[in-house]
Amino acid sequence: MTGHHDRVTAAVEAAYRDEWGQLVATLIGLTGDWDLAEDCAQEAFAAALATWPRDGVPRRPGAWLTTTARHRATDRLRRDATGAAKLRQLAVLERDPAAPPVEEIPDDRLRLIFTCCHPALRFDARVALTLRTLAGLTTAEIARAFLTAEATMAQRLVRAKRKIAEAGIPYRVPPAEALPHRLAAVLAVLYLIFNEGYDEERLDARRALTAEAIRLARVLCRLLPAEPEPAGLLALMLLHEARRATRTADGVLVPLERQDRSAWDAALIAEGVAVLDGALASRRAGPYQVQAAIAACHATAPEAASTDWPQIAALYGTLARLAPSPVVALNRAVAVAMADGIPAGLALVDELAAAGTLTGYHLLPATRADLLRRAGRTDEARRAYREALALAPTEPERRYLAARLAELPDSAP
Repeated sequence: MTGHHDRVTAAVEAAYRDEWGQLVATLIGLTGDWDLAEDCAQEAFAAALATWPRDGVPRRPGAWLTTTARHRATDRLRRDATGAAKLRQLAVLERDPAAPPVEEIPDDRLRLIFTCCHPALRFDARVALTLRTLAGLTTAEIARAFLTAEATMAQRLVRAKRKIAEAGIPYRVPPAEALPHRLAAVLAVLYLIFNEGYDEERLDARRALTAEAIRLARVLCRLLPAEPEPAGLLALMLLHEARRATRTADGVLVPLERQDRSAWDAALIAEGVAVLDGALASRRAGPYQVQAAIAACHATAPEAASTDWPQIAALYGTLARLAPSPVVALNRAVAVAMADGIPAGLALVDELAAAGTLTGYHLLPATRADLLRRAGRTDEARRAYREALALAPTEPERRYLAARLAELPDSAP
């Protein structure tokens, strides 16, 4: 009996992961009521836990859950049908009581993704709303992941939903002329979610965010197969995730050149490269595809010494044209240093320092320190390491910089 119960529980958990976003998206599309959609979706999963052990797991869990949630929504609206809007919602639900199969409604999640990430919403609200409605994380889980009080996160979600209603934000996929700009906003939300979980000092609750970001990127790729940038982002995430286990050792950050490549996830690297190749075949390069191509250069090099630095420097040049930023310029300086010599890279780093656009950013003095160390300019490297150490935001980075500082030879008398 215990084994049967465990199998059913696992089936419900799998359905929650696979179907939550689609279920909520469908109910919002039918009713226009975000809270009602989430409540009825939650009730449908509670009903699954209560009935599947007795009746068995349905052949199509998604369709069963949609039917159940739709009936719950109909019952709630019938009970509360006091206004014209409620009556219209009820009419929509009752017009076709048979729930359509989940796979026959391919656009609902797409509408939900673009609505959650609408530029009229604050960025932190977009992130929270995406995790709640698409990924199915509870308010408490999202609050823990972002080190925020649950009440604060709940208010953030309430305000976001109110903004959608009051501003009349449409529940739709944007028209073709607006798609590039709106898609970029969606991808930015997914990449932030990934990076929040990828940080080397995160709690387990935050690390789960990387899996959710990758899962949502896969969904987006399936829903927008003709768009190469979602595939570029997915490839970038997979290639980064492949190295996760080697990024720290004993609480100290391990730079890429010192990571144990035999411990990298070869399957994730192969998938990332394949996804990237498919995206690049469109010949419509975008920032995420270029970043993924850079990650692929690192991930496919058998050893650090065989890294194709000229190619990486060229790719950073392309990225600087597509998405210029001081951080991209700093990364390009490192690649130029490795490809064309330390003095060439140091000159670019010094230009960035003089411009002042990266003041207070710990990786500027950290990069300069590393290049000065390689150039044998020990005293200057020591000063730069100390500056970086004072600015470093995480303990693994501080330990790494302290270790590099300690490795420097004593100054000549």
